[in-house]
Amino acid sequence: MINTNAFDYINVLDKAADASWLRNVAISNNISNVDTPGYKREDVAFESELKKALGRSRDTSNMDQRVAAIRTSQLKPRAYTDLVGYSYRLDGNNVDIETENVMLVENQIKYQGLLDSITQEFLNLQMVMK
Repeated sequence: MINTNAFDYINVLDKAADASWLRNVAISNNISNVDTPGYKREDVAFESELKKALGRSRDTSNMDQRVAAIRTSQLKPRAYTDLVGYSYRLDGNNVDIETENVMLVENQIKYQGLLDSITQEFLNLQMVMK
């Protein structure tokens, strides 16, 4: 078997795209439940998990080695309920539709960027193989 790190970045980008997709689902649920009494907004934590995983590497000067050291099987997005004790409405709901719409657009742009990055990584591999 050939020992290669050619897919390290692709694997991390894939995990990030999965997290972005999950965040899109959470934001869509938030928007759908904007008028549901007692509903608390949901979000997905991934960037902080990735930062921790990158920080575990002993070689902090080389990003390639930091990415190679990440165990992608342990890099998982974490869904959570945001601001459980907070509500600015009398019905206990803490979803602000305007904020959710902005977050939805931001997440869609991020997701598209991740897909473009994955495509570029595969194009780089294809170029190397020629």
